[in-house]
Amino acid sequence: MITGFLSYGFIQNALLASLMGSITAGVIGTYIVARRMVFITGGITHASFGGLGLGYFIGINPLIGAAVFGLLSGLGVEYLSKYHKIREDSVIAMIWSFGMAIGIIFIYLTPGYAPNLMSYLFGNILSVSSGDLWTMAGLMLVVLVLFVPFFRLIQYITFDEDFARTSRIPVTLFKYLLIGLVSLTAVLYIRIAGIILVLSLLTIPQNSALLFSNNLRKIIFLSIIFGFTGSVSGLIFSYTLNIPSGASIIFSLIILYLLASIIRTLSVSRRKNLADRH
Repeated sequence: MITGFLSYGFIQNALLASLMGSITAGVIGTYIVARRMVFITGGITHASFGGLGLGYFIGINPLIGAAVFGLLSGLGVEYLSKYHKIREDSVIAMIWSFGMAIGIIFIYLTPGYAPNLMSYLFGNILSVSSGDLWTMAGLMLVVLVLFVPFFRLIQYITFDEDFARTSRIPVTLFKYLLIGLVSLTAVLYIRIAGIILVLSLLTIPQNSALLFSNNLRKIIFLSIIFGFTGSVSGLIFSYTLNIPSGASIIFSLIILYLLASIIRTLSVSRRKNLADRH
């Protein structure tokens, strides 16, 4: 059964997408959770719907439009909240609603039949193409090239921005680079989990990892493991039960989180009992 399962080209593409996506999301998602940027990422993802609609309207790959909208949204939130003293949550709410509105308008203005948006709203990892894989590989390399040599600087920015500024670290430049990567990662993950569920892929593995460590490097490593395990498990469930892959992956990640919570609770309880005995 396993051999037959792995013999399909679309399954092989889905597994490669799971691996590369888990590495990218493991790194970027850890930064999102550590900086408490979950709401920002949700706003960027939903704003990218405007790019999807525009892509359909002008006849280009909708994900290209989504990437442009997502990137501009992320940079816009960073710029407006800093230089125009607008509350960050207000900016996010505006771009969130504006992007969704623009997307709906362009989709209804597109001649012919309205496109099926289910794969963009809820994801379909089984439809990942070779072109998508190359895009994922490129983004993964960019993320690693930024994070590996500059990990300590990013760590300073994440946990103590004031100290980073006094140390003459180009904080503003790094923050724009990082919000750009957050935006592109969120948009790229639309292919796997969809606009509605993508935020879960960037937060659930990280929160599972946080149960076992507070060290940023270890959290990234564990997030990758949890993300890949959940993605593959969800892929198997989706294929076996013939259910949507995006929802199946999120369900698997939640189950992993619950199991990790139980293991963590039992481990703490066991250590406490051993300490009481001594």
